[in-house]
Amino acid sequence: MKTFQGIVIADKMNKAATVEIKFAKIHPLYKKRLISKRKIHAQNEIGAKMGQKVIIKECRPISKTVAFKIMEVLS
Repeated sequence: MKTFQGIVIADKMNKAATVEIKFAKIHPLYKKRLISKRKIHAQNEIGAKMGQKVIIKECRPISKTVAFKIMEVLS
């Protein structure tokens, strides 16, 4: 199961939130470190608010776009 750490950027949905995760990739030719971002929809049973740092974990598909759950709020 995959786990990621990210920041909640939207919490307007009823039971879900949008979490933005950042990760680093290395360019194959130039060996420069590139920061990539990805937005993931996660089920928000805890009630995390916008701007909070959270840990999300992969789970079974809950809906068409939601396949992660917010496990804990870090700050």
